[in-house]
This record gives sequence, C-alpha cells and structure tokens, in this order.
Amino acid sequence: MTAAGPSRRRVLRIGFGALAGLAGFAAAGAGGLDLVARGILPGRQYLDQLDGTCGVPRPPMRFGTPGPAFTGSFYSRARRRTVGYTIAYPPGHRPGDELPLIIGLHAYGGSHQRLLAAMSPAQALALRMDGRPLPPMALAAADGGGGYWNPHPGDDPMAMVIGELIPMCQRMGLGASGRRIGTLGISMGGYGAILLAEKNPSLFSAVAAISPAVWTSYAQARQVNTGAYDSAAAFASADVISQAKALSGIAVRIAAGLDDPFRPGVQQLVRALPPGSVQVLSPGCHSTSFFAAQEPPSLAFLGQHLA
Repeated sequence: MTAAGPSRRRVLRIGFGALAGLAGFAAAGAGGLDLVARGILPGRQYLDQLDGTCGVPRPPMRFGTPGPAFTGSFYSRARRRTVGYTIAYPPGHRPGDELPLIIGLHAYGGSHQRLLAAMSPAQALALRMDGRPLPPMALAAADGGGGYWNPHPGDDPMAMVIGELIPMCQRMGLGASGRRIGTLGISMGGYGAILLAEKNPSLFSAVAAISPAVWTSYAQARQVNTGAYDSAAAFASADVISQAKALSGIAVRIAAGLDDPFRPGVQQLVRALPPGSVQVLSPGCHSTSFFAAQEPPSLAFLGQHLA
C-alpha cells in the first residue's frame, strides 16, 4: 500500500510559497504560507487562480467615442515630489466644460494611467450601460505612491488629492458646483477612496470601492506590507472601520469577492457602514477578473449620484 501523494491544491500552495516570498506578498516560511492559504494574508487569490476557482466572467463592454484625456505633472508640496496626473472628459465634452468629478485612486503598484483593470480613464467615461451612456462626468487621477493613501513622514498623498489635485480640477470647472465629487478605487485605491471620504465628508457625495484592501489590525497590515502605515497610531487614525459613521449622508458602494483575502476586513466595514449603503459580496477573488466585472456597475453608481 502506498501513501497518497499531495493534492493538487497542496502542490499549488507549496509552489506559491516561493512566489510569495519573491513578491513580498506573504511572510516568509511555512507560517506565512499557511496564513496565505487560509486567506488571512493577501495572496490566496493566486492560489485560487492556479486552482481554477477564481474565474469571474467579464461582462461585455460597449463604448461610445471616448472624449479627450490629458496627462501632465505638477510638483506636490504634500508629497515633496513631482507627480503625474490624468484628467479625462466624457464624450462630447472638452476642457472648459463644467462637470461632476470622479477622483480615481490607483491600486498598489499602479499610477494615474494604470487606474482601472479593464479600460482607460477616457474609455470608462464612454462606457454604455444597457445601451445608454453614463451621465457626463470627468475623471481625474494622480500618482499617490505605495503608502496606502494615508500620511507618512515627508509624503502625504491624501493632502495632495485634497489640497492640490481637486483645487486644480475645480479651477477648470470640474466638481466645482456643490458636492458633485465622487471617488473610485480598487484594492489599495478602494481603501483610499473610503478613507478620503471619511476624512472629508463635506467634500464628497459618493464613493465606489472595489475589493478595498481593509486590514483588521496594524500587526496584520505590517506583516504583509511594512510601508502601508508608518506606525500603529497612523493605522488607528486611518482605520476605515472605526470611522465608518463619517460616511453618513454619502452614497457608498462596496464590492468584494467571497474568496478575497481582505473579506474579513470588508465584512467588518460593511457592518459599520451607515444604513443605505450598497454592499456587493459575490463569487470572486482579489483578482483582475473581479475588478473588471465590478468597474461598470461602480461607474454607473457614481453617475447616478453625481449627475
């Protein structure tokens, strides 16, 4: 009688341990691998993708003729460096038009140009839902680095957005009439979008967060990404769960996959949200296919509340 060999899932998990060590997504060693396998640390989505359990069908997408998009850079005093930015306009509009504004926050490793999973900023505004165009909105994004959109010594991406990017857009007539500003993000950007609105509730009227990277403790966050927060006090100040009541009066949509390793944090956040928020917990992982599937309804949600 021979001993049974390791399961395919087990082999995949062992194989991912080496990849996770190289990528820095999980703690080194068997203990870190076990945390990934149980979904406590980000990385399980790669196991699930290899094992075929993460596939989320991408919805068919139809676009109108995209409007213009402009890229540039400015020196950010808040970030103490030059940052790139993109401002995209909807079809049929151009600079000088007054429009509601979406502030897009990129994911970890992203940029103002790598904001969405399935489309460019200009394409996002040209999306047609059920054959109908989205309400006219502009979309602006700027480089926020990898510090999870919260202040760090010498680098404050949130202050850059609030004190530099948004005023620049408002001088162009974008988001200048009342509270017609929303925010959108994926993963780190989804967390940042929630944090941005919690810290500035009088400025934003809508938030759409896709697979927000919400940790439940500073220790957990630091084990995964040592640069996410400067200290335990910084984590507490930027804890979106404990400050969720600040979103009262703001339209909120949060979507996350049932196999997303951030699901425990997202579920805690969902329970803390004010009544009336839209919460989508559906099959999927922390993966590109899930992000892409949730981008159209997130944009439609923002259009509904910003128009």
